[in-house]
Amino acid sequence: MIQVLLPSAYSLGRSLILSMALLLAGFAASAHEIRPTVADVEVDAREVRMSLRLTLEPLIAGINLEGLEDTNAAPEAAIYDQLRAQDSAALEAAFRAAWDRIAGGIVIDVGGTRMSPEIVGMTVPDVGDVELPRDSVLILRADLPEGSAPVQIGWDAGYGTLVLRQVGGGEEAYEGFLTGGALSEPLPRAEILTEGAGSVFVRYVIAGFEHIIPLGIDHILFVLGLFFFSLKLRPLLFQVTAFTVAHTITLALASLEIISLPASIVEPLIAASIVYVGVENVLGWGNVRARTALVFAFGLLHGLGFASVLGDFGIASERFGWALVGFNIGVELGQLAVIAGAFLAVGLWFGKRDFYRPWIAVPASLAIALVGAWWTIERVFL
Repeated sequence: MIQVLLPSAYSLGRSLILSMALLLAGFAASAHEIRPTVADVEVDAREVRMSLRLTLEPLIAGINLEGLEDTNAAPEAAIYDQLRAQDSAALEAAFRAAWDRIAGGIVIDVGGTRMSPEIVGMTVPDVGDVELPRDSVLILRADLPEGSAPVQIGWDAGYGTLVLRQVGGGEEAYEGFLTGGALSEPLPRAEILTEGAGSVFVRYVIAGFEHIIPLGIDHILFVLGLFFFSLKLRPLLFQVTAFTVAHTITLALASLEIISLPASIVEPLIAASIVYVGVENVLGWGNVRARTALVFAFGLLHGLGFASVLGDFGIASERFGWALVGFNIGVELGQLAVIAGAFLAVGLWFGKRDFYRPWIAVPASLAIALVGAWWTIERVFL
């Protein structure tokens, strides 16, 4: 009798968890996600002009975006929400009123001298879905001093990530992925700064790795969930391979805009996948084949999450292939680093001990599931 009931309980438990995750996602309000600002820059002998695609509301509210994944976590979240509901004219007026403060964080450096930008144009869309970021366009310019000194551009770390592209140089024109208040490479006035395919590839390998370590805590917990399922090479290899293949597929398809799902569905389901792998580890459900199939399905979701980040970088079409491959390799290196770190921390020393599963793997998996459960609730209701 027990042998008949156990498979049914396993199937029921799996169905309940997956159904609950889908139900929650159906009611999900999109996280107030933070996307990079993309700036197209033109430099000539007399001036620098920038066209920025950005969300104005965090800058007006004074939110520190450095290391932040969701504006709901900011002390100024209520102000942000009020700004999201303002019509385009009111939001533009609020931005102009705060411009002196905001401009202080925008860096246009010429040979150690800081230039002051001015607004020459703004396009603010009407209010749509207030749960989704509203992309505005801001056009800035600044006069340059006489001479041929190159220009470096950046902004305050609290303004978030800045993807800076120098226009006019074709497929090899410079693109900078600037975080932590970093400045661009010196942009010459008489020519366009260029970079080869190898440089683009390396840059996006680094961006992919950073999306796992240190920025991708949800993906880190999922990979740790795979690690604590079993220390045996075969189950771990099958799971990691399935996860890799799956998120590679959806990363490519979503980045090319062949498929698309809103963050309001993807992000809660990613959190729910963390809950599932943690719970399954604790209860000892399933076998390698069933687990691998499920991990493949979850990998498809995580690939959509990766794609939302890659798509926000505003990559030029001529470089997209190099960026896509480099980003994916960076993600894989990050995941392997997580597994290697976990193995060196606990697997190598305690993996063959009798207490490893009850005192290390199970408590760690339970902690992973609890964090994932909180994130699921947070991404749906908070």
